[in-house]
Amino acid sequence: MKEYQLISDYKYIETYKESFNELAKMVFEIDFKGWYEKGCWDDKYICYSYIDGDKVIANASINKMTLVSNGKEYKAIQVGTVMTHPDYRKKGLSGKLMNHIIDKYEKECDFIYLFANETVLDFYPKFGFEKVPESSFSLNITDLNQQQVISTNMRRLDSEDTNDFQLMKKFAKERIPVSSILGVKNNEHLLMFYFILAFNDAIYYIEEDDVIVIFKQDEVHLHIFDIISTKRIELDSIINRIVSDKKQTIHLYFTPDYDGLNFHKELITKSDDTLLVRPLLKDGPKHFLFPLTSHS
Repeated sequence: MKEYQLISDYKYIETYKESFNELAKMVFEIDFKGWYEKGCWDDKYICYSYIDGDKVIANASINKMTLVSNGKEYKAIQVGTVMTHPDYRKKGLSGKLMNHIIDKYEKECDFIYLFANETVLDFYPKFGFEKVPESSFSLNITDLNQQQVISTNMRRLDSEDTNDFQLMKKFAKERIPVSSILGVKNNEHLLMFYFILAFNDAIYYIEEDDVIVIFKQDEVHLHIFDIISTKRIELDSIINRIVSDKKQTIHLYFTPDYDGLNFHKELITKSDDTLLVRPLLKDGPKHFLFPLTSHS
């Protein structure tokens, strides 16, 4: 069997970076170009790739970040962008990349984790990963500590606007975890990916609270994907500023601090993003949800 060269950390090498991006577009329909051309590919995102000539044919990336859970900080590695060119599949390349990453990082971090869809749920347990159930968090508007909001100076941000982009970068760099129960920090590169590529039409700055909120809503649902702040937030105050209809149900895509609010918590039994961890955290919260904007 032909041996392929393993390369890594090539964010400054245009040939490999562009080939990586072409593979990502083919496999995941994700174009990283707008993200890395804005300087958001930092040292916390490292690709490990096999190449054939100058072409990236298989990849697994790692994201370095800090997980905060119940007041404790953990050094974490998240694996993502695991992909192989269709012409090079069934050669064991993804498995070799996973073993390389585990050998390199398992002694210098507290745990390694990833999110997987159902097509690969049988693949990752071979490397010691175990499924961990997450929970969904929702809130009926009648359970909200409703406040009279006099005014809200809220404006949509656009990553193509220079001033807005600098504001996003500042918040991404200086943010504190959205929750003391479970949150992440030191993941500026991932948050900028969501600002630029995933949610560019759903990012709002609320001047009164000095926070950025990523949300979408319709008549019956308010989906809050993240709240980015440099100080502790009052969740009910922020929700009151953005909720538009008394019939809405509020869905959170992160673990909230409960603070007396009557959240409906339910274990997620089926998901396109199943959490797998190696090794298992023994003292984590019963109900938790990794922030959506920390998924790679």
